Order: sequence, then C-alpha cells, then structure tokens
Amino acid sequence: MADTEDERAVAGVRAALADAAQALTAAGARDEALAEYVPARRTLLIPRDPVLRPAGRVWRLGVLLLDARGGLRATGRLVRATPPGRTQYISVSAETRRAYRAAAERGHFRDGETVNFDAPPIELTVDALSASDGPVLLRDGRALVRWSAAAQQPVDFHAYLAERVELLADPPEGA
Repeated sequence: MADTEDERAVAGVRAALADAAQALTAAGARDEALAEYVPARRTLLIPRDPVLRPAGRVWRLGVLLLDARGGLRATGRLVRATPPGRTQYISVSAETRRAYRAAAERGHFRDGETVNFDAPPIELTVDALSASDGPVLLRDGRALVRWSAAAQQPVDFHAYLAERVELLADPPEGA
C-alpha cells in the first residue's frame, strides 16, 4: 500500500512540474542559463582554460531549478557573467569568483546573465526520493521540499512549487 501511495506521489510531482513549466512558459517568466563546468585540460597538447559550457535554460524556484521539459535539478552554484577583471589576490573566495566569471565569459554568456552550474539533477523515482538527502524527498506517500540545508522540517512540495511559480510568473511590483 505504501508503494502505491509513493508511486502516486511521484506521479503527482512529475505532473506538477510539467504544469509549472507550461505556466512559466505561458507567462514568459524570466529564466536563467544552465551550464556545465569544464575544468582546465589539455587537448592535443594545447592547454584549455576552464569554461562554463551552455547546457540549457532553467527557472530558479528557490532551491530547485526547473527546465522546460519538467526536468528538475537542485540549485548548485551560480555566477553572474561579467568581465572577470584582473587578479587582485584579495582572498581565495574573491579569486574563485573571478575565475568562474572568466569561465562564464569563455562560455559566451551575455554580460550580466546569471549562470547556474554544479546543479545536480534530481531523479524523480520512488527509490531515489525515498532515500534522498537533497532538497526533494518522499516520506509516507508525501513529496516534501527542504527549503534550506538548515531547515529541520521540510514543507509540502506542491505548496512550495505553487508559491515559487506564482512569484516567478507574476512577480511583486518592483521585484
């Protein structure tokens, strides 16, 4: 019986994601770039710098990234595609951000564009969601979302998704 409830819950998640993608497309909601980080390497003895390779478009829904086909990813890292500037050796974190900006520039993203990367896909199966320690999980036939890593109590997936889609499809004045 629990398997049937879990299977219905996962089917409900997939249907809700497809509906959300359709609603966001219809609303012309702002999307963001998705990229794959390719580290420095050599190709035929020629050194290649790290690059953020374009991998599609996604909508940011808090801790989730949704693509137009209803695919779901956990939010990973992001960088604004801006000129990287010159090395200043202020701090390791500042130099890391500068290096990611340079990788985004090599990926030919528009200046000022938000680029998401290191965003692992979320497998939408009963087994994967039941064992999940990521943002989406399945407990007692209910799909839930951990809206932050520190959140002790996950919230209902459908309520979370509806709220995030509404905010993105019809943002508040001035947002």
